[in-house]
Amino acid sequence: MAIRAGYEIRYETDVATPMMAMLSVHPSRHQDLLTPHRIVTAPDVPMYDYIDGFGNVCTRLTMPPGALTLSCDFLIEREAPVEPLGADARCHEVADLPDDVLVYLLGSRYCETDRLADVAWSLFGGLPRDAVLVRSIIDHVRGHLDVGYQHARPTRTAFEAYREQVGVARDVAHLAIALCRCMNVPARYCTGYLAEGSDAPTDFAVWLEVYIGQRWHALDAGSGDAARERILMAQGRDATDTAFTTSFGRATLTDFEVRTAISIDPLVP
Repeated sequence: MAIRAGYEIRYETDVATPMMAMLSVHPSRHQDLLTPHRIVTAPDVPMYDYIDGFGNVCTRLTMPPGALTLSCDFLIEREAPVEPLGADARCHEVADLPDDVLVYLLGSRYCETDRLADVAWSLFGGLPRDAVLVRSIIDHVRGHLDVGYQHARPTRTAFEAYREQVGVARDVAHLAIALCRCMNVPARYCTGYLAEGSDAPTDFAVWLEVYIGQRWHALDAGSGDAARERILMAQGRDATDTAFTTSFGRATLTDFEVRTAISIDPLVP
């Protein structure tokens, strides 16, 4: 079985505007692609890719005046099932963490560990340093925030979400990540596709990963469940590092559609 995924995104701008896009499948999933992954633009414009400091594929281009559509369609093999976060998974001592994991303990634009440290330690300081701690943080975030699109605000931080007790999916992830980091559990922000079993238009998904028991575990802060069909696009400290597009000038998003569908026969479009 495979997953067919893709998108069609349209922008309008009055002048030539540089853009950076994180709309490619993450290199860690390249071996699972069953068809080429290629971003197509209309009109055709030059593009080139580079790998950023978090291992993400970044695409650089310049939008011409008028409208520009970015689209993609691909097939990818379903990821092999991973062992869920077991109750016996232990948190690491900071001194024992790999060098490349330490950055995910630090505060960031949307995850202010300095403003949430006292909150985190008052809530979770007495818990054992294992999977119970992580589950308790996620359960607390789920119960603390009223989640809904009517609460969307792109500038909201984890601390503001905690104080306002409202948010959307990215706020749930940011608050869970910030609280984990306050408790010395490395956590990072992830974006990509979430296959729901139909080809109805959807949105890009966000989730978090925590480093515990010597590996990264993907968790959905909304349900605390790892058993979801995900396709990773980008990962980083927070939404700043993983924005699906960043325009360096005024550009208006006029159309946005993301598609995912689980296909029994990968040869059938």
